[in-house]
Amino acid sequence: MVNLNDVMKKRRLTTWLLTIAAILTFTGCTSDTSTDSSSMQTDGTPSESSAESDGTNPADTDKAVTDMNDTTVTNAALPEELSPIPQEYFSESDQPGTLVELEYDTYESMTYAQKDAVLHKRAIVYLPYRYSEDTEYNVFYLMHGGWSDETTYLGTPDHPNAFKNVLDNAMADGKILPMIVVCPTYNNESNTDSSSYSLALQLTDNYHNEMINDLIPAVEGTYSTYADDTTPEGISASRGHRTFCGFSMGSVATWHTFQYCLDYFRYFLPSSGNLTSDGEYIADIVRDSGHEWNDFFIFAASGTDDFAYSAFKNQIEAMADVDDGTFRYADNEREGNLYFLEQDGGVHSGEYAMKYFYNGLCWIWQ
Repeated sequence: MVNLNDVMKKRRLTTWLLTIAAILTFTGCTSDTSTDSSSMQTDGTPSESSAESDGTNPADTDKAVTDMNDTTVTNAALPEELSPIPQEYFSESDQPGTLVELEYDTYESMTYAQKDAVLHKRAIVYLPYRYSEDTEYNVFYLMHGGWSDETTYLGTPDHPNAFKNVLDNAMADGKILPMIVVCPTYNNESNTDSSSYSLALQLTDNYHNEMINDLIPAVEGTYSTYADDTTPEGISASRGHRTFCGFSMGSVATWHTFQYCLDYFRYFLPSSGNLTSDGEYIADIVRDSGHEWNDFFIFAASGTDDFAYSAFKNQIEAMADVDDGTFRYADNEREGNLYFLEQDGGVHSGEYAMKYFYNGLCWIWQ
C-alpha cells in the first residue's frame, strides 16, 4: 500500500535532486567556467543579445510555458498541512456577500427517469461582494451531510451562519477568490431524508440526475458564470470553472459526482466519507470517461480521530496505488491529480468540515 507521506517526501527529494543536477549541468557544460558579464543582466538573467545569439526566442519560451499550462486551471500548490481558519473570519465583514434562496423544479429521485412526480426545491446561493453580471464567476457546489439540509453551512438570507462570514472575510483578504457558492440538498420528499443512512446512500447515488438537468441550469442560467449556456455541452465546456465538495455523506455525494459527472466538473473536494476501498474501481471511472490524468484534481481531507478516517484513507491509498498513472499524487495540478491532508486529532464534526472546505477554497483557481 502506498504511504502518502512517503510519496510527498520522495517527490520533494526528486525535485531537489533535479534542481541540483540542472545547476551542475549548467556550470559544467563549458570548459570556460568564467561568466561573460556582457551576456548577463544585473539580476543574473540572460540579456536580449544572449538569447538571440543562441537562437532562443523569448516569445517561443513563453508560448511553451503557456502550452504546458493549457490543462492547468489552478496554478497554486496546496499546503503541506491544513491551515486554521483565522478566528476573526467568523465575525461579520465590512465587505459582505449576499445569500439568495434559489427555487427550482426537479423530479422525485427514485423515479426520476419517468418524471412523474415534480418536486419544488431550493438551494442557498452565495454571491460575492459587489457581484456583477458583467463578471464571469467560478462556481463551488457544497453538499451537506447526514441529518442536514441546504441551510447547514451558510444558513439563510435572514439567518446566515458563521461560514458565510468566513467566505466574506477570506475574499476581502484575497485568501479566497470571489466566486459563487451553492449549497443544494439531496433530500428528496422530506427534509429529514438525510437522517436515514440507507436512504441517503440511494439519494446521493441518484443526485447527478437532478444536478445536471435541474440544479446547474437553475444556478448558471440565473447568475453570471463561465457557462455560455446550460445545455450539457455548455456545462461540459465550462467544467474547469466548477467544483463539487462535501463532508461525510456530502463526501459520498462528491465521489458519486466524480463517478457520473466527470464531464461537467474538474475539481472534487471530498472529506471524511468514502465510496469504496477499490482503487481500480475509481480508476475505471476515469478510463471509461475518456479523460486524461490532467483533466481533474481531487483534494481530500479527514481527521485522524474521525470515525470515517480509516476507510476514507484506505480509498485514497488504493487510488494512489493504481500503477498505470491514472492517479498521480502531488500537491499541484502540473504534477498530479490527487492530494490528501489529515488533521491530527480531527473528529467527525462541522468544525473540521469547515476547516477542510476553507483550505480547498483558499487553493482553488488561484
